[in-house]
Amino acid sequence: MKFFADTAEIADIKDLAATGLLDGVTTNPSLIAKSGRNFMEVTKEICDIVDGPVSAEVVALDHETMMKEAEVLRKIADNVCIKVPLTIDGLKTCKALTSDGTMVNVTLCFSGNQALLAAKAGATFVSPFVGRHDDNGVDGMDLIRDIRLIYDNYAFETEILVASVRHVTHVLESARIGADVMTAPPAVIKNLVKHVLTDKGIEGFMADWAKTGQSII
Repeated sequence: MKFFADTAEIADIKDLAATGLLDGVTTNPSLIAKSGRNFMEVTKEICDIVDGPVSAEVVALDHETMMKEAEVLRKIADNVCIKVPLTIDGLKTCKALTSDGTMVNVTLCFSGNQALLAAKAGATFVSPFVGRHDDNGVDGMDLIRDIRLIYDNYAFETEILVASVRHVTHVLESARIGADVMTAPPAVIKNLVKHVLTDKGIEGFMADWAKTGQSII
């Protein structure tokens, strides 16, 4: 499963990229606003750090303007992936862009039917939001199971990009189900390494090593 960071914070992206764990980055208008930086500048900087897809979202709601915005965005770098909403105009834009060889991430997916439409429109990625489903009392991972089954039934090439990931269990369940990608805040990705027994093991090793009075360097 590929790991994308859901952030526009350059320092966090560089930190994760240095681990070799980062396969791409997703951004959205809210994350860009939170960074307090110019949209085009921060997107270009992210693309220079990460070799994989960097999702940059259009803000228009009509097909014609989406296409104009996409034309600007895809000139930023070769690894820009245009992010469009799961609407009729978004799907129309998706079809036009992917037919022209541009990567497209269809976002705000909340049902298997929507995911089916995204695949038929040729989406490179579809982003089902599991955390927002959980917020409304529905198991968001059931949506991932539905999409995996639908896509496998028809051999769709669209990759399932699990979004709105809130905690490490979302990541584990996504991997168990067979999602292609998950995107999460850097803090969630870093939390994957944590385990109380690992911490205790390191503590014990360090205590024993200190007793030897030795040094490696």
